[in-house]
Amino acid sequence: MKNKTKKLFTLASLSSIMLFLAACGRRATSGQPRIPTGFLYGNLYKYLGHPMQNLLEWFAGLIGGASGYGIAILVFTIIVRLVLMPSMINQQRNMTEQQEKAKVLQPQLKLLQAAGKVANGQQEQMRINGLMQDVYKKNGSSMMPKMGCLALLIQLPIFSALYQAVAYSPDIYKASFFGIQLGKPSMIVTIIATALYLVQGYMSLLSATPDQRKTMRSMVIFSPMMTFFISMASSAGLGLYFLGGGVMMVVQQAIISFMIIPNIRKRLDSEYDKKPPVIVVDATMFDDDGSINDKAPNPDSFSQFAGMAAEAEEGNPDERKRKPRDVTNSASTTEADLRKRNAGKQQRPKN
Repeated sequence: MKNKTKKLFTLASLSSIMLFLAACGRRATSGQPRIPTGFLYGNLYKYLGHPMQNLLEWFAGLIGGASGYGIAILVFTIIVRLVLMPSMINQQRNMTEQQEKAKVLQPQLKLLQAAGKVANGQQEQMRINGLMQDVYKKNGSSMMPKMGCLALLIQLPIFSALYQAVAYSPDIYKASFFGIQLGKPSMIVTIIATALYLVQGYMSLLSATPDQRKTMRSMVIFSPMMTFFISMASSAGLGLYFLGGGVMMVVQQAIISFMIIPNIRKRLDSEYDKKPPVIVVDATMFDDDGSINDKAPNPDSFSQFAGMAAEAEEGNPDERKRKPRDVTNSASTTEADLRKRNAGKQQRPKN
């Protein structure tokens, strides 16, 4: 679920980038930039593009030289990435820790997942879900780890502002970066930027487990492909933004792969040596067909799950026809009373 969510969010973010490009791409075909007008395009340029244009001109003035604007874009990109890097590294650290914990819990999770596929009734399914939550909770992990979106959200307006600054400023549009005109697409810049993201993706695979690599391969290919197509469809100035970002992503990935991940694994191994993972379920609690049996404990929130299941079964005629399974081995008096009430509801005649 986590990897699918990340993929969907990344795809949505890149789609938003393409929307920004489409919304802002109103440059005259004659080669002379035409300032956008109207409520949407005009305000985008006024509050994003024009301030970015002034900032790049100021940077270029400090740097000087024929390639001043291109170097200014790279310097600006590196500064933005340096500001975002602590947040992105912290996010990756949290995700890595959750992945490493989940790897230790996989034997228990696989048993519960198999039981969920053959569950008999809503109440049993909710019991399995409750046990799965207990496996995570009692081992200090989470079924849905937090995903930071701030870094991507911050980059969207910066990306749009940079695109407009290059497209609508005559000076930046006609400027060159070591012979490459910033206002036109550049195959050289595109190839270098794409190669950097390929390197970053390859480095991320080096520190991943075999199971993690299977889910990561699509993103390792997807990100460089999108970098290539967007860079080819836009100006070299925007391609330099990807190029500078790629350099910083390689540096960031090196820190994560060769420093943070080994330290997390070493720390967790030490912690598990002193305090092994809590075993909530084991193979003896499941039948040969994978279904959960009476040896399995009740989840901590059994009463809540049982009540929800009873309400669902009461409203579903098919569920009322099913004979409920005995899913407890040492239930409390309250839970026993609850099952009796639920059984009475199931035996009511249909209206």
